[in-house]
Amino acid sequence: MTDSTKTCASSRRIMAVWFPALPIDRWCLNNRRLEKGPPDDEPFVLAGETAHGPRITAVSGPARQAGARVGVLLADARAVAPGLIVHPADPAGDRALLETLALWAQQWGPWSALDAPDGLIIDVTGVPHLFGGEAAMMADAGTRFAARGLSVRLGIAPTAGAAWAIAHHGTDHGTLPPDADPLVALAGLPVAALRLDQPVVLLLERLGLKRIGDLAQVGRAALARRFRDRRSPAANPLIRLDQMAGRVPEPILPVQAVPVPMVQRRLMEPIRHRTLLDRVVDDLAIALARLLEAGGQGARRIELGLWKVDGDVLVRRIELAAATRDPVHIARLFADRLEDCDAGFGFELVRLSAPWAQPLALTQDDLETAAATHGTSLAACLDRLTVRLGSDAVAMPVPRASHMPERAQRWVAPDPALIIQEELALHPRPLKLLDRAEPIAVIYEAPDGLPRVFRWRGHVHEITRAAGPERIAPEWWREKGGARLRDYYRIEDSKGRRYWIFRRGLPDDGRGGMPEWFLQGMCG
Repeated sequence: MTDSTKTCASSRRIMAVWFPALPIDRWCLNNRRLEKGPPDDEPFVLAGETAHGPRITAVSGPARQAGARVGVLLADARAVAPGLIVHPADPAGDRALLETLALWAQQWGPWSALDAPDGLIIDVTGVPHLFGGEAAMMADAGTRFAARGLSVRLGIAPTAGAAWAIAHHGTDHGTLPPDADPLVALAGLPVAALRLDQPVVLLLERLGLKRIGDLAQVGRAALARRFRDRRSPAANPLIRLDQMAGRVPEPILPVQAVPVPMVQRRLMEPIRHRTLLDRVVDDLAIALARLLEAGGQGARRIELGLWKVDGDVLVRRIELAAATRDPVHIARLFADRLEDCDAGFGFELVRLSAPWAQPLALTQDDLETAAATHGTSLAACLDRLTVRLGSDAVAMPVPRASHMPERAQRWVAPDPALIIQEELALHPRPLKLLDRAEPIAVIYEAPDGLPRVFRWRGHVHEITRAAGPERIAPEWWREKGGARLRDYYRIEDSKGRRYWIFRRGLPDDGRGGMPEWFLQGMCG
């Protein structure tokens, strides 16, 4: 072992990775994959919704030159740069990409951690000599990140705080020797390099403490008196200084890859016939079910990969309505997805995996009841309909917090756990609601009396019974100020047919003319 190797192995080395334009780079990569990438000179920004309106979360280079800044309200930015092109931000997608990069970056160290929202921390202790030194390792990392379309800045130091300061405010690809004092070597960097909250940075700058070296001149006693009530590291410069110097430990949560349940069969002879392929899929489904059962899990998404002799790969995916590990159900769903598979010269490898799995407890089956009924569960029925008709063709209504009947539900992807077979406890509702309430003409005895006759779709209906009204006030937080209240009536005509109608507005409410009548549903 050489002396340099001993030094690397005996001293802790942390590499900080900063992606200055992670949301912008990700947006450009996604749109280039769709063959509609933005022009290089397009001043576009990403904006997210806030309580005070859309606010800019990321800006491109041309947009920055035009005057757009992160954190500014979109309306204010457009006043400075009217030609801005706005796209919606996706913080969840950015977080998912960062987690993927954290696992991918473990090729340079034994563990990595997230430095949200746009950075990584990698432990590279004892690793740089494998790449020919720290400079060569950072050059390799920079090249690989650039190949993925990501702009990056790197820094290596004995502590995470020092590495972060170098990557964000120091020299790109800069390093700090193991025996160097971070507070002395980084004294010329701004106080923002201590990873402090912006109000704390602004306070220090107003006090004339603009550099890390300025804090050392003030002394610990003065800083302790000024920030004695600050417990958060991001709000207390003393804690950040000690973390940078390595005097106090800094908790870092490593990212660990979750193993994906996967089984595969490498065939001795390529297969081309559908019956043989179905047999292999049945065997893999049984093996996957055992693997899921051992982990107490059930699959929600399953992928079937078919490797051809000529190197081509066919992938079929299904998403399940509920977590399952029933091999018969899994094999039956894939049977419908293998109709259009072209085997070519044959399949030599078949792989079945469950990239999305959820906890599924073991249950004791009632063998006698199952043998007597042989029924199909609701989740299995939904899965079959989704596979045959498509994911967009199957949906289910779920309750939504709204008093208005047309807003009281929304359509989502089918999920047996969300199905509620209960009625509204306060007031009965009709069995069938029209997609849109239809206007009707009503004759009633008095302005506030019960309706007697109504005309709908060219037919006159005489009302023999009526119950009501049930009054529903406007949702002032959703509607405009001119919205009118509704009075609902359950009525029955002379032929025994029952309807649900309502009157919108009152004659003297001062919100626009005479009341209007509508029919919204039919009762059983």
